[in-house]
Amino acid sequence: MIYIRSLFANIFFFGVIVAGSLVSPLVALFPHKYTMLFWDKVMMPAAFWFLKIFAGLKVEFRGVENIAKVPALYASKHESGFETYAFPQAVPTVSFVLKKELTYIPFFGWSQHFYGMVPIDRKGGAKTMKNMLKEVEKKIKDKRPVVIFPEGTRCKPGTTKGYKPGFLFMAENLNLEVVPVALNTGLFWQKASFLRYPGTAVFEFLEPMKVKKGVDKKAFMAELERRIEAKCAELNTEAVEKYPWVKKNLG
Repeated sequence: MIYIRSLFANIFFFGVIVAGSLVSPLVALFPHKYTMLFWDKVMMPAAFWFLKIFAGLKVEFRGVENIAKVPALYASKHESGFETYAFPQAVPTVSFVLKKELTYIPFFGWSQHFYGMVPIDRKGGAKTMKNMLKEVEKKIKDKRPVVIFPEGTRCKPGTTKGYKPGFLFMAENLNLEVVPVALNTGLFWQKASFLRYPGTAVFEFLEPMKVKKGVDKKAFMAELERRIEAKCAELNTEAVEKYPWVKKNLG
């Protein structure tokens, strides 16, 4: 049954994404705010409605009181593509730092460009850092929050590939708070998997962390990793108790 439910969930979820991507270039002819409204208030709510109906997969946001009132950097765990679709439902107009190759995909990639993502060249070294700082500064001036994945790639639930401190130079130079985000999305929407497991994927926004000039990067990153991983472990345990069928998806 899960195969059939996942099939219909994927058809309708990604059908909405494809439809939105095809229309996005036309919406982009209007002021930029309409592109963000189009995705945040129309297309993505519709996509998640289909996901709930067919796959039985819902989304819950916790710790919303920790969502910054002013633009900030959200340092999020990254387990699947699910969070890139769901995040704007809690933090509208959010911009993601992503690899530039994704923006080359016809229509889908173009829609990300029109929405206002921050594409980077992972092999660009110091030049990439400078360009990223410049682009993120533009987003902040436009009052847009920015999400970055400190691990740099997706990890299976219960595992980590290490948190990288590269983004701290942005927080330090732009005087931004860092809001840690824990989640359990990989239990329900696995990397490179067709299956969509029923249950509730949880995002939890943790207490913001101040970044001071001359911050001890090693100590800061150790604390950031400790907070996120500890909360992810709690969310994983809770999910497995409620939905035992996802236990096999733990790393």
